[in-house]
Amino acid sequence: MKKISVLIPCHNEEKSLPLLYLELVKLMDSTPNYQWELMFVNDGSTDGTLEQLRQMRQKDQRVNFVDLSRNFGKEAAMLAGFDYVTGDCMVIIDADLQDPPDLIPEMIKWWEQGYEDVYAKRKTRGRESWLRKRLSLLFYRLLQSSSRFDVLQNVGDFRLLDRSCINALRQMRESERYTKGMYSWIGFKKKEVVFDRGDRVAGTSSWSFRQLFSLAIDGITSFTSLPLRISTVVGFIVSMLAFIYMIYIFIKALIWGDPVQGYPSLVILLLFLGGIQLLSLGIIGEYIGRIYNETKNRPDYIVRNFNDEKLL
Repeated sequence: MKKISVLIPCHNEEKSLPLLYLELVKLMDSTPNYQWELMFVNDGSTDGTLEQLRQMRQKDQRVNFVDLSRNFGKEAAMLAGFDYVTGDCMVIIDADLQDPPDLIPEMIKWWEQGYEDVYAKRKTRGRESWLRKRLSLLFYRLLQSSSRFDVLQNVGDFRLLDRSCINALRQMRESERYTKGMYSWIGFKKKEVVFDRGDRVAGTSSWSFRQLFSLAIDGITSFTSLPLRISTVVGFIVSMLAFIYMIYIFIKALIWGDPVQGYPSLVILLLFLGGIQLLSLGIIGEYIGRIYNETKNRPDYIVRNFNDEKLL
């Protein structure tokens, strides 16, 4: 009998977990021809999330949970799930029920037909601000235009991955992770299913604009060197313009002389060149910072315990 794992990263999802668990129990009971494993990853929650997981584990042995030593972020929490799931395939789903569990049987159907990555594409994005939607679409377009592989738009982490995909993702141990790009990078046979994304059933999102912006920077710097190339091209163009302007000033001084004037234009030129240099240094610094973090070779996460069994 094939085994299906469901991976649920959790950070302060105390109110959502009981509702999600009920939906997943309905799903598992309606498909008894599969073995099921629910793998929760507690990503340093500060509310009652861990206690909820313990209670679910006591009454249902299909529930497993990995308790991380602190909040490492969703990307690291998913990697922990990749390392611990034991199923022939794995479904990644958020704990807030914005991703509907009743879509999982359709994913399984396509998996049984030979697809290795069945991803859910959002037809609608649920309750989300106009600005956030536009910035998300702009980010995906930018990443698509600057990468050498297809980046799926309006697609999140809600998907079914075959064991071959899981094993491939487990090999990618970089600390500056952008898993949505990794799904595309590893390839494999993909299938799209479309759904309407719902609203959170409880609690509030832990993703602020600052965190989303940081994730976008991680995505761009992890999968393309285009910003460095843009910096190089802009630097070259500005240098050529400055050289041409220098020749113009030199010729003008030879022919007509050059009384002391032009202070405003000189200040503007210096500020412009200084701004370009600082921007270029900032872009280079982003990449150097990621190199620095990778060279430390620290683990992406630390597990306090697995199913309340101490591992440290």
